[in-house]
Amino acid sequence: MVFRIASSPYTHNQRQTSRIMLLVTLAAVPAIIVQTLWFGPGSLVQVILGCLAALAGESAILKLRNKSMSVLGDNSALLTGLLLGVSIPPLAPWWMVIVGTLFAVIFAKQLYGGLGHNPFNPAMTGYVVLLIAFPVSMTSWLPPESLAATVPGVSDVLHTIFTGHTLAGDTVTQLKMGIDGISQATPLDTFKTGLRAGHSVAELKQAPVYGGILAGIGWQWVNVAWLAGGLFLLMKGTIRWHIPVSFLLTLLVCSTLGWWLLPETCASPAIHLFSGATMMGAFFIFTDPVTASTTPKGRLIFGALAGLLVWLIRSFGGYPDAVAFATLLANITVPLIDYFTRPQTYGHR
Repeated sequence: MVFRIASSPYTHNQRQTSRIMLLVTLAAVPAIIVQTLWFGPGSLVQVILGCLAALAGESAILKLRNKSMSVLGDNSALLTGLLLGVSIPPLAPWWMVIVGTLFAVIFAKQLYGGLGHNPFNPAMTGYVVLLIAFPVSMTSWLPPESLAATVPGVSDVLHTIFTGHTLAGDTVTQLKMGIDGISQATPLDTFKTGLRAGHSVAELKQAPVYGGILAGIGWQWVNVAWLAGGLFLLMKGTIRWHIPVSFLLTLLVCSTLGWWLLPETCASPAIHLFSGATMMGAFFIFTDPVTASTTPKGRLIFGALAGLLVWLIRSFGGYPDAVAFATLLANITVPLIDYFTRPQTYGHR
């Protein structure tokens, strides 16, 4: 009888990185479809441009580093391009998503050594760079189609993205005009800018973008779709429950307290939970296995910190949404969190 001897560890995980990334990509498809239905085909175009730019950028940098092209098979670049593309306004110029994606893949990922070595989430790094460099373009979203005075067709969208104006000669700004000629900002942006303009919370809730529902027309259902994709990932065991639950619970508690104590300056919990990139961040951004905490206790702390940062920035900061900034700030603390939450080694104090 022959005994095969192998070194530890003896517990093996057969799930490959490529399969995990592919599952996350598939889980994001419902949200992309819902966003496309509410905000037009431009969202889908931005996702396609982001994915192509990510694959091209990673291929180029791998060739320069004399690395095998088989690295592309891990699907991480594809996921980075998808997450950044879906975060870009539908009618943003074509070069914007390409610049952000190339920065994410080359500077935030490959220059650190590739997947597994980057300290910051690549997609959110690229998004923050674009937001700081082009704040007007990055915060100019189309109104939901039910509120838009003009609904551009596919040919108009393509022509606008690649030339800056429609086939009829309308500019991007004209396409972004909604009912009564008022530009339709996102629900979070409407709330923040409205407060600064002196409007009350009750007046802001009457804005067309809310439409009498909890968190804003279109945005509420996009977040529901991200939530459904996140639950699918939890069911498949692709992500752990710690970060999403900790993040959402902390954001719920903080927004509820703020709403009770400062009702004239703080948004309701429903707006915080189902508007902006909340559900996308909870299940697809903060759960990044490379840049998030790796210990069970650390994940709870990391998620709670992210939830607190999102609420603070949204309520008192200069940007309407805060998921990207909260991600990078929380990423900085990961080494410290992991150091103090390491599980005790058996047999040692």
